Amino acid sequence: MDEIYEQNAKIVYFFLYSLCRDEALSEDLMQETFLRAIQSLDTYNGQCKLSTWLCQIAKHLLYQHWEKTAKRDLIELDEDLPLQAPDTGEKVLKKLELDAVMERIQTLPEQMRKVVLLRAMSDLSYREIGQMFCRSENWARVTFYRAKEILIREGYHE
Repeated sequence: MDEIYEQNAKIVYFFLYSLCRDEALSEDLMQETFLRAIQSLDTYNGQCKLSTWLCQIAKHLLYQHWEKTAKRDLIELDEDLPLQAPDTGEKVLKKLELDAVMERIQTLPEQMRKVVLLRAMSDLSYREIGQMFCRSENWARVTFYRAKEILIREGYHE
C-alpha cells in the first residue's frame, strides 16, 4: 500500500485541490481517500486505472464534506438569529426564505441537487462542475438552468 500511496498521493491531492482550492481540505481528504481505499480495496475491480478509482473516492468524500458544510452553515445561521440586532424581522424572513429554498433543493434529483449546491454554495464554475461529473461545461450549465427552472416553478405553486 505504501507504493500505491507514493505513486498516487500527489495525483489525488492535486485533483482535490483543483476542485476545492483549499490546501488543508485537500490534504485531509487525500488522507481520508487512502483510508477508505484500504477499507474497500476488495471493491476495486481493475476496470479503470487505480488513480481514477482513488479520485472517484476523493470526489465522493469532497461532495460529502460540502453537503455537511452546507447543512452546518444553515444550522449556524439559525443559532445566530436570536443574537441579531432589534431589526431581525427582515433577517428572519430571509432565513425562512432560505430554508424554503433549501427544502426545495432537497427535492431535486440527486445530480441536479449536487450541481446546484456546488454552484451556489461552493461557487464553482460550470467547467469545474462538469469535470467533477465527467461531463461537459455545457451539461453543468444546462443542468443548473433546469434545476433553477424547477425551483422557480415550485416556488410559484406555494
